[in-house]
Amino acid sequence: MGRNTRKRRTPLALKVTAASAALALGGGGLIWANFYASAHESNGGKWGGNSTKAAAAQVATISCPDVGQKLTNVPNQARKDVDGELANLDRQITEAYQRLATTRDAQTRDASFVQNTILQPLKERRQNILDRIKLEITRVGGTAPGDLDTLANCTGTPADQTTPGGQNGGQQQGGQNNGGQQNNGGQDQNGQNGQQGGGQNNGGQQGNGGQQGGIGGQAGNGPVAADFVDITKVQPNVKAKPRNSRNASRGTFTTRCGVNANKNHNTDNVIVAPGVKNGAHHLHDYVGNQKIDAFASNDTFLQGGSSCQNKSDLSSYYWPVVRVQDGSQDFDQNNDGGGKEGNVGKILTPVQAQIKYVGSPTGKVVAMPQFLRIITGDAKTTTNGLANANAHWSCTGFENKVQLTEQYPICPQGSKVVRTFAFQSCWDGQNTDSANHRTHVAFADANGNCQNGFKAIPQLTMRLVYNITPPTLANGQVKNAYAVDGFPEQLHKASTDHDDFISITQGNLANKIANCVNRGQNCS
Repeated sequence: MGRNTRKRRTPLALKVTAASAALALGGGGLIWANFYASAHESNGGKWGGNSTKAAAAQVATISCPDVGQKLTNVPNQARKDVDGELANLDRQITEAYQRLATTRDAQTRDASFVQNTILQPLKERRQNILDRIKLEITRVGGTAPGDLDTLANCTGTPADQTTPGGQNGGQQQGGQNNGGQQNNGGQDQNGQNGQQGGGQNNGGQQGNGGQQGGIGGQAGNGPVAADFVDITKVQPNVKAKPRNSRNASRGTFTTRCGVNANKNHNTDNVIVAPGVKNGAHHLHDYVGNQKIDAFASNDTFLQGGSSCQNKSDLSSYYWPVVRVQDGSQDFDQNNDGGGKEGNVGKILTPVQAQIKYVGSPTGKVVAMPQFLRIITGDAKTTTNGLANANAHWSCTGFENKVQLTEQYPICPQGSKVVRTFAFQSCWDGQNTDSANHRTHVAFADANGNCQNGFKAIPQLTMRLVYNITPPTLANGQVKNAYAVDGFPEQLHKASTDHDDFISITQGNLANKIANCVNRGQNCS
């Protein structure tokens, strides 16, 4: 996969706005204006002297249709170019969100500012890219979706619709089985915290915690108080796993690959944006294969070396980093994908990282094919909704009782934060990837069966444990928050957590894993 050498011009107005904001705030990541920061700055405009209400009426973030998920049938010859154009769409949204976050004062004075100055130009730029995507597909004999043009328009999402219980919260809750642990969120997730995160606070940073009102966060783009919940107050919600049949593959295979103590990071994503630098717009931890970046390919994967104890395991396991937003900074404070895009705070290294393959409750599994790619979860649930969400947050001592999707847990003293992932365990038997990076794999149904002719493969599960000082909540504010990295317009919601995997093995390891699981052994 070669480098995408196409250059897209960033509108001058966006560059000037971003640069001015960065200079005004001392550079780095704190260019993200507080949602309510302009509420006290203007007494004029259409709303007269009630500018606090004017600010509250503004949008918190930008919601754009996820074009990539609609492209389920892109010819292989066109995928590289289409992926490059999809990366351009992501960059456009990031730039538009930056424009939104740095023009709050202008928005209080002009009710049409967001539509005329941000959303309409964004629609026009998106339409140009959608036209190019259609051209790339049709020029190799493919057929572009007939409704592609309807995906150009983006909307503004008010603050009260980005919290748990809002427009995108609590409606769909985890459309997948997720390895037998569906998450209903508990009764406390969508309750009294649903309208927090602003209101009477008129902005400004607070104390050493670096937290802000409005849409919150050390960089002004989340998380907010409503994104956290005391796990001891959440009702148990973990459902029983499917019963094992007589033919179940009951074994496990554990691979020990470390916790990324050597700090192997980048902001690329070779699965969804091959050849595009900073295609993820957020930072990843990498364990396993040590040479994965935007420009790696099937031809180079086997040359990467591995952090795994089993050197035949060259697979790439990577996930968004977790940061604590306590006013601290890290090495990427002034970098793309880091502070420049609202991902700020000290990066936390897991204290444990368990990677385990498990079997199917209904039968035997087949070996994973070489170079199989799987993404689990959805980095864009704030705008997409929860249909593909697969986030699991809990605390040590509570994992068998409570798994959270839409909120981060506040753990009691002596308990640690846990992120777990259960990947799709059914494969179509033919493809190592698909145009939208989803349809070649699937979750088993509620009984543990693969549907539509898919084959059961060893299910990759991951458990990451973090030692995090519990955030504190007071007066609708959160201090010393933590959050996963993400696209800036996604506001660092817990549900945006996701995990990426590329199966790369040698020495017949893929078959050894499948055989171990099928024989009911516990191997490593």
